[in-house]
Amino acid sequence: MREFRLETVGPIGDCAVIQVTGEVDVYTAPMLREQIRELVAKGAVHLIADLGRIDFIDSTGLGALVGGLKRLREADGSLALAISTPRILHILQITGLTKALAVQRSVADTIAADPHWQQTAEREAGSVHEWCRQHDLS
Repeated sequence: MREFRLETVGPIGDCAVIQVTGEVDVYTAPMLREQIRELVAKGAVHLIADLGRIDFIDSTGLGALVGGLKRLREADGSLALAISTPRILHILQITGLTKALAVQRSVADTIAADPHWQQTAEREAGSVHEWCRQHDLS
């Protein structure tokens, strides 16, 4: 298992990416929840949670994502997920969260699927691909 880590790219305007590594559980979910709160306080209300490096997520972790979505929607924002691990995607599917959250296989795909994010990335770096390359995101 990988050590739990949260790394943030941004905010860039009102957008930011949270890269999550390790397990999102009863012990670590409060850190994710707090990271979302801090980003909203800084004006970043369009977030992508990159869950491509998580090994496990429990109901507390799912609750942190749902709570984050609610907080962001209240601020006229959005939360999208980048999930490349079939097992983690399956958990979100069986809980019905894929109906409430936009889910793509990579950060680049997530940005390309959202016009606001796409404009931000293109304004900053010329293209989604270049923005992701500059920030070491896939």
